[in-house]
Parts: sequence; structure tokens; C-alpha cells
Amino acid sequence: MITFEIDSELRQYTEYLRDHGLIEKDDQVTQVSKAGEGNMNVVVRLQTEQQSLILKQSRPFVQKYPQLKAPIERIRVEARFYQVIERHAELARRMPRILFRDLANHILVIEDLGRVQDYTSLYAKDVLLEEHVLGDLFNFLALLHQIPRDEILDFPSNLELRKLNHEHIFSYPFMVENGFDLDDVTPGLQEASLIYKNSESLKSVVEEVGQIYLGDGAHLLHGDFYPGSWIEVEGMPMVLDPEFAFVGPAEFDLGVLQAHLRLGGVAMGPIDRSMKQYSVDLDHALVRKYCGIEILRRVIGLAQLPLDADLNDKIELLQEAHSLVLH
Repeated sequence: MITFEIDSELRQYTEYLRDHGLIEKDDQVTQVSKAGEGNMNVVVRLQTEQQSLILKQSRPFVQKYPQLKAPIERIRVEARFYQVIERHAELARRMPRILFRDLANHILVIEDLGRVQDYTSLYAKDVLLEEHVLGDLFNFLALLHQIPRDEILDFPSNLELRKLNHEHIFSYPFMVENGFDLDDVTPGLQEASLIYKNSESLKSVVEEVGQIYLGDGAHLLHGDFYPGSWIEVEGMPMVLDPEFAFVGPAEFDLGVLQAHLRLGGVAMGPIDRSMKQYSVDLDHALVRKYCGIEILRRVIGLAQLPLDADLNDKIELLQEAHSLVLH
């Protein structure tokens, strides 16, 4: 298997692109740089004399945390996701194009949309998300979740990656002893977390909802629909990284989206107005539960965010999330 790292020789990249007809024979890679802040895969920007491309390769582990095993087949899931949305123009224009699939080597070569920023700046207190962007995000999910069932009957279950995600969403954050001292993130957060880690009623609902996540569903989901998976291109959000995609409950994508909007300080008024663009039938109580669980795991779990929040802010978020899950 061919493997690439960010520090692989320029010659190796040039030969690969030439061999697969992705660049002209007189073109060559002149610069390699990290593309974005992704955790799961090797993702590099390849600048040639004539163009720029993104190369993405999966490994049998999480790139940022090599000690964590992860299914290398996730790149096949991502490739299949792009293949499905290519038939839906409004969705396809919200994502980059796949230029080349090399599934034997777990590689995708993707259109480079430019040196743009993702939306993780949303977590800063002085950053506001324009309401038309909210509308675009909810509309993307509405269109995605309406893809006809017969188009996704053979979509990969992605169960192994879901199991890994399940551990970090529904299990790890609620363990009293998990080896992660939250005081290293925010002093006092470890003690504040114990009320939730010791709540049997909360953990019972979390376990129940987690089983729904692992089960079958009816809609194609992005699976990781948060600000790190959106980039701003000419004032509108484009969507990336559907490696966590699966056919499941639409409520999961929506719950995750709403959770990150709340973590970013977006008020419920604009969220509710944007939800009116969403037309798929929903279990709204389940959306709230997924929303609350996502807030909890982002505040007291391993997958921390660059939140502009002190201890009191985080306690308020935990209280809101607790209420969403149990009511």
C-alpha cells in the first residue's frame, strides 16, 4: 500500500499524481502543506506549478491519536457519500468534487476550494453566525435526509466507525474515572462534571439514545455535522468530511447541529426559524436528547472544543444539556 505523510518527498507526490493522470507530465508538486485541522486522516494540500489539489488518506488509526484504532475503510464510506450526492445538484454544489478515487490505497483526491477558514470561530463569544448561514445549514440537512431510500439501500453501515464514535459520545464522557482530568481544561470542571457522571437517570437515557444511534435508520446522515466540517467559501458554508456518514436517524444530525449552535452562543430564536426550512418528519424529543448529549460530551468529554467559556459558562451549558436530555 502506498502511504503518504505531510513530510513525504515532493517527488513521491508528483509521481503519484502523474501516474494517475491528475497533473500534466510537465507539472510537478512544489509545496505540501496541512489542509485544515482534521483529526482522523492524513489531509494535505498539494500545490503544483499549475494547480492545487487536496489528497486525503485514511489509516487503521486516528491520525491525531495514533493509539486509537479506527477502521481504514472509512474512506470508502466518504467516497460513497460523494457518489450519492453527485446526483443531487443542490447538495453537490455545497461540497467539493472528488477528482480521483484510489480505494485500494484508501486515497481520495479532492477539489481544493482554497485557503479558507472553517466555522470553529463560532465558539468565540464575539462571533455571530449570520442567519442566512443557519438557513443554508438546515437546508443542507433537509435535502440530504430527503434522498430517496432506494438510492441508499446499499450504503455502507459504517458500524465500526460508529462504535468508535459511540464510545466517545455516549460512554467515555460519563465515566467517573476515565483518565482525563477536566481541571486541565478548566479548573473546577472535574468536580462540576460529577453530578452528571453520577446521575443514573441521565446515563440510562444516554445509553438508550446511544443504542438508537447504533441501530438502523431511514435517512442518509453526514454523521459529524459541526463547525469543523463546514468551511466558508464566498460567504456561504460548504460541507466537508462525511467519513462518519451512515443511514440512521435524522434526529442525530439535527441534534448535533443544534448543540454546536448553542455551544457557539446562537440563540434559540434563529435556530427555531431556521428549523422551519426542515421538512422531514421528526421525533423532536429525540433531537433534544441528541443535542443535550452532544453538549455534554463536548464539555466533559475528550473531544474538547476551543470554547470561549469559563467555569460558570460551562456549568450553565451542562445544566441546559441535562434538561434537554431528561425533559
